[in-house]
Parts: sequence; structure tokens; C-alpha cells
Amino acid sequence: MIDTTSLMIFIAASLALLIIPGPAVFYIIARTVEQGRLAGLVSTLGITFASVIHVIFAALGLSALILKSALMFSIIKYLGAIYLIYLGIKTLAGSNRPVTRLNIEPVPLSTLFWQGFIVNMLNPKTAIFFLAFLPQFVNPDNGSVPVQFLLLGMIFVTLAVTSDGMYAILAGSAKKLLTRSQKVTKIQTMFSGCTYLALGISTALFSFNHNE
Repeated sequence: MIDTTSLMIFIAASLALLIIPGPAVFYIIARTVEQGRLAGLVSTLGITFASVIHVIFAALGLSALILKSALMFSIIKYLGAIYLIYLGIKTLAGSNRPVTRLNIEPVPLSTLFWQGFIVNMLNPKTAIFFLAFLPQFVNPDNGSVPVQFLLLGMIFVTLAVTSDGMYAILAGSAKKLLTRSQKVTKIQTMFSGCTYLALGISTALFSFNHNE
């Protein structure tokens, strides 16, 4: 199994990467700003569930097969981009409604969970990340490669959900301080919508060399 030194280096490297906010963090912050701390935490769980699936796919070699296909890569990428852009447009459209309506029409928690799952599941950057990062700490001499992939992946996911959850909690605290006027509430909703749009456009423009 994985030796202690390699494991410690992996954990340190993972923490260093997680300190820098990525697309998932910005999505979680947007959800939290839009609907509150619980919404951010539930979105975090949805994103985490998708990350677990990505880890399993990577361990089984399925992610590598998908990324080798330019067609499959493009389909997944554009589906994810379209979904994020749809969320952005829908949120921005809602910002034009009276604030009282915004406050009484929260997105159900189950919907937030699955939206977070879909956003991360259709993000090719997540699959590429695990395929590029995890193999650096996998040694065939230490036993089954798929098992090592799963172990390292689950450790990273555990660290990520803790880190992402903290962002949701902090953003939730900031929301409570800010939501004191109708104007600020509308600005928060517009921020969320623009964040979704930016993430969607970023996903659409993302490219990957399939020959690597």
C-alpha cells in the first residue's frame, strides 16, 4: 500500500491546491450568496458526489477512454457549459423580479444537490485533474493501482469537501451581514447569475489535447 512519506506529500500537495479557489468554490459561493449557507453546503455535497464518481471512473480507466474521444469530450464539455449558462440566465432573469418574490421562491435543496452534481459531473476539468494529479503518487510496486487511485482520490475528496464547506460557511456569514436591503439582495442575485455565466463560458472555451 502507499507508504507514509508519499501519503504525507500527497496530502500537503492537495491542501496547497485546495487553498486556491477553483470553479467549484466560485459555484458554491454563488449558490450561498444567492440562497444562504444551507444551499451552499448542499451544493457542496452534490459537487462532492460527482467528484467521487470521477475518482471511480479514473480508477477504472473510464475517464481516460472518454477523454481520448474528441467527440465525447466535446459533448460533455458543451453540455456542462450550456447548463451553467442556463443557470446564469435564469438567475439574472430572476433579479428583475420584486425582492419579495426572490425571497419566497428558494430552489429546493434536492434540486440544489443535483445541480451541483451535474455541474461537476459535466466538467471535463475535474476528470482531467484526477487523471493528471493522482498518478504522480501511485506506485505499482505498492499494490493494486486502481485501489491506490481510489484511496488517494477519496482522501482528496474528503479534504475538498471540508475546504469547500468552509467557503460555504464563510459566504453564508457574509450573506447574513449583507442582506439588509432590497438593493443589496438584487446585487447578490446578479453576482450569482454572472458567476454561473462566467463558469459556463470558461467551460465552453476549455480545450484539451487528446493526443497526450
